[in-house]
Amino acid sequence: MQFSLFLHMERYQGDKSHRQLFEELCELVKIAEASGFRTAWIGEHHGMQFTSSPSPVAQLSYLAAKTDRIRLGAGTFVAPFWDPIRLAGESALLDVISSGRLEFGIARGAYQFEFDRMTNGMQASEGGAALREMVPAIRGLWKGDYSHQGEVYNFPTTTSVPKPIQQPLPPIWIAARDPASHDFAVANACNVMVTALMKGDEEVADLAQKFNTACADHPEVDRPELMFLRHTYVHEEKDADGWRRGAEALQRFYRYFYAWFKNDQQAVDGFFEPASEEDVASNPEFSLESLHRNMMIGTPSELVERLKKYEALGITEYSYWTDNTLPFEEKKRSLELFASEVMPHFK
Repeated sequence: MQFSLFLHMERYQGDKSHRQLFEELCELVKIAEASGFRTAWIGEHHGMQFTSSPSPVAQLSYLAAKTDRIRLGAGTFVAPFWDPIRLAGESALLDVISSGRLEFGIARGAYQFEFDRMTNGMQASEGGAALREMVPAIRGLWKGDYSHQGEVYNFPTTTSVPKPIQQPLPPIWIAARDPASHDFAVANACNVMVTALMKGDEEVADLAQKFNTACADHPEVDRPELMFLRHTYVHEEKDADGWRRGAEALQRFYRYFYAWFKNDQQAVDGFFEPASEEDVASNPEFSLESLHRNMMIGTPSELVERLKKYEALGITEYSYWTDNTLPFEEKKRSLELFASEVMPHFK
């Protein structure tokens, strides 16, 4: 099993500048590279302070100059927000800048808040059409002299300038959940990234089964990689109640997450108030005990046991998700514990 890091600049009350948050993000990526993580993933979000990430290309290009080996992943570009020609060229330029370390992740998008502002109110559920046309368009443009006539995109013969330097092409990853998206990804020889969000390991098993079914339905395609993304918090073995700190932090995170998905507030300077504890009291997934059970929260030995089960499901990459509302020093300590006491069991 490979390991990767998934992170954003998290900003909740405006008490830290984006410059400080970016410096902290870079420090975590440098720790990850030194510890043998394969990839650093940064997503795309707009107008939302709690995931301040309007341009994964800009951040990853900077990191390309500050690192040597770690691969640099867009996790993920939101297909409906992009023109294929521009996305092909910008991502190829990142591959050039990083000497061939691009991992290209793409998704249909999720937050209606963003769609209301980026796509003139398109329903987020309709983003799959752009995704399905974007994947062949990106590959065609990277190869060169490609034209496209579809329902979403139309353009005459065009070449990505520059072209990526990876041969034959950079890996493409698709964020998938339903069986149709797994099938599309595998049929198009794309790697798959999944997350169970707040749900337990039964959801992880279900996602792995959907992926396995898609692979079985397409024997003509070499089996792609399967990455699983999960919030992770590691505490020392001697701290029996250390899990509570991580569970409380992730409950706060998901109260913000829930508020942004509800999208029933007026954002003030890019901030939403989190859903109140009363708002989520009836949802058992928000209980500290459920979060402890479902998230990757625990001692190194507990996390090793969980990860062995994920490996047995066929997951080839585990992505350590850092977003959790905790102060930077606690994030850093958790990451260092994971690197020193969990990852060696998988080498």
